[in-house]
Amino acid sequence: MDSGVIEGGLNVTLTIRLLMHGKEVGSIIGKKGESVKKMREESGARINISEGNCPERIITLAGPTTAIFKAFSMIIEKLEEDISSSMTNSTATSKPPVTLRIVVPASQCGSLIGKGGCKIKEIRESTGAQVQVAGDMLPNSTERAITIAGTPQSIIECVKQICVVMLESPPKGVTIPYRPKPSGSPVIFAGGQAYAVQGQHAIPQPDLTKLHQLAMQQSPFPIAPSNQGFTGIDASAQTSSHEMTIPNDLIGCIIGRQGAKINEIRQMSGAQIKIANPVDGSTDRQVTITGSPASISLAEYLINASVESSKPPPSSSSLNPEQTSLCSPSTLYYYYYHHHLLCCYLLLLFLLLLFLLCGAPLSLHPTVLVGSRAASLLLLLFLLLY
Repeated sequence: MDSGVIEGGLNVTLTIRLLMHGKEVGSIIGKKGESVKKMREESGARINISEGNCPERIITLAGPTTAIFKAFSMIIEKLEEDISSSMTNSTATSKPPVTLRIVVPASQCGSLIGKGGCKIKEIRESTGAQVQVAGDMLPNSTERAITIAGTPQSIIECVKQICVVMLESPPKGVTIPYRPKPSGSPVIFAGGQAYAVQGQHAIPQPDLTKLHQLAMQQSPFPIAPSNQGFTGIDASAQTSSHEMTIPNDLIGCIIGRQGAKINEIRQMSGAQIKIANPVDGSTDRQVTITGSPASISLAEYLINASVESSKPPPSSSSLNPEQTSLCSPSTLYYYYYHHHLLCCYLLLLFLLLLFLLCGAPLSLHPTVLVGSRAASLLLLLFLLLY
């Protein structure tokens, strides 16, 4: 949320980002864009909507404070109209509240929650709206979603109070905005190449092609080259199943947060993947992969890659004896001790030679000088022989 301060008001300019599902956005845009055009004209706010081929989309409201909240009120009213329309043929007795999500930098969420949750509790009680701050940041961003539910007026008042908190506590550091990703497209393999199907078009996927080729090199299944057209990944080959076992402590890296990783592997490979429930007394989980040989090979490759990337690095005990002997404390101490001793010998030799060559100018008795030189020669001879 960006802003500039004015006298006695909230701000000159304000930016609010709403995160909505595609169906909700379609209702706000309206037929041929008439609905959103009307909102822009009547509110005077700038309303931008992110790309349309995503399950989630960002609606950005920017402009003077009065214009922003006029546009925001019109969006809330539109959402309430949709809820009322859906209730016409519904058997439900109670009308669900209007619910929306706004996106804010994660660095500002602490100020919004307050010490011990006091600030967010105050906002809930004063506005009557339900407010929930997401615990995790949105994917590939430093932003978090705030879900607000209630009556249109309570939501508007709640967002105003949230804006005040955001303005009093500016974001810290660099903010990476959340950008929804396009929904996953089916993947097919033909002529050794991978393609993502989008509508009636097949878009080449070079990275996925390389990944598929790596999987084929390690595949236990014989796969004959096919020159058939775009028949789909499973249409040109007989469906089969393959089972593999994964240690219980590594199964999480395959499933991922809320199943995100396993869904990604399913989508990329085109295979069906089922993970069996844990069995008492067993340290492994059974994973069943069903699909064409190409699908199974790619799924298995991606699963193994996930497992290997999650394994801890090898400890020093797994090194060979030669490596461990070179790094052991006793070996290091031996080398250090002898290096130190050699330095002492060299220093002593230097001092003895200096005394033998330059001892005459010293004010010593002739007898003492002769004896000292003789002792020095004997010591020097001993050190050289040693």
